[in-house]
Amino acid sequence: MTLPPNVYDAEPIPEAAAAEIARLLQSGDLFRYTAPQDAPVALLEREFADMMGAKYALAVASCSAALFLSLKALDLPRGAKVLIPAFTFAAVPSSIVHADCTPVLVEVGDNYRIDMDDFAAKLPGADAVMISHMRGHTSDMDAIMALADTAGVPVIEDAAHSLGTTWHGRKIGTIGRIGCFSFQSYKLLNAGEGGVLITDDPEVMARAVIMSGAYEHNWQKHKARPGENSDDLARAFARWQNRLPLYNTRLSNLAAAIVRPQLAEVPRRVRDGRRNYDYVAARIAASPWIDVPEKLGPEQRAPDSLQFNLVGLTEAQTLAFQDAAKARGVSVQVFGLSTDNARAFWNWQFLGETPDLPRTRAMLMKACDTRLPARLTQPELDIIAAAITGAAEDVMGAERRFGT
Repeated sequence: MTLPPNVYDAEPIPEAAAAEIARLLQSGDLFRYTAPQDAPVALLEREFADMMGAKYALAVASCSAALFLSLKALDLPRGAKVLIPAFTFAAVPSSIVHADCTPVLVEVGDNYRIDMDDFAAKLPGADAVMISHMRGHTSDMDAIMALADTAGVPVIEDAAHSLGTTWHGRKIGTIGRIGCFSFQSYKLLNAGEGGVLITDDPEVMARAVIMSGAYEHNWQKHKARPGENSDDLARAFARWQNRLPLYNTRLSNLAAAIVRPQLAEVPRRVRDGRRNYDYVAARIAASPWIDVPEKLGPEQRAPDSLQFNLVGLTEAQTLAFQDAAKARGVSVQVFGLSTDNARAFWNWQFLGETPDLPRTRAMLMKACDTRLPARLTQPELDIIAAAITGAAEDVMGAERRFGT
């Protein structure tokens, strides 16, 4: 019997990281501000900004910290309303609550993307928009930016799952005022934990840097990309010195040393992830009980997982499908039927009363999620595809044969 692939391990850390990690461990120089310049975190920020074509980058402890700092850097009033998709991870509304703002959940359709009618209806009165490109599925950024720009509302992109994705050829995370990315182990770049925000706005950058924990004059170790005018950033730093609280969400040099050699791997990982996704999606879409939503036209994805909807299954049949896939060696979670799933909005009880979002709820009750790392080989992809389609056949084929 062929064993199913292990989809939980990340790719090995490039060997180029080993010497730098050994040097840091020998010196004990793990704090980003010890060196007068060119600490590993500072180098990572410069290289990440270069890769994305952004003026500024700030590496922090997590993508959640980046989202939180983004809201604080925008200087929003206490209680500010922030629109988010109702299909996202619990850390997104949590970052808004932590920033003393109020999440406003917007409906999401069967294609996992924001419902533009509901977005337009809820935008009046909003102070900011935080668009989660959840699981790498990009919402209609043309429509979102047009509406937000007309309303004068800043857009933050939660691009935790979307490093390498483009929209009309433009990199996701560079379309809004601020873009936030994750270095958690299941993401394209793996430091175990960590994150980074990017922006072209010197005022936003200066405020975020200081609040991230650049006490005294450590902000002087943060610079614009080479070739960018650094005077605007320096003036912004001077304006905010000693005027902002310090939240101390810094990234360590050790985490930066792990990430930096992976930057060169991003194009290959994006290419392989897209190839694997397209291959498995085409295989499972042949099943009459499975629908894989199409991407939007301007989007070129960089998937790190696979989502699909079950068609025509009752809740009992959907649970049976989940069990059948697991019996075949592939773990599939149905977002709305997995106990305490952090992506089901009704489990975000810290928000208070659960909003009425029938479209998102209906989608989550049939939307399936499974890991699909870029490192998998075609034979391993065949096993995953066969397990998914076979599980559907196990449940629905048997019922069809017996007329129930």
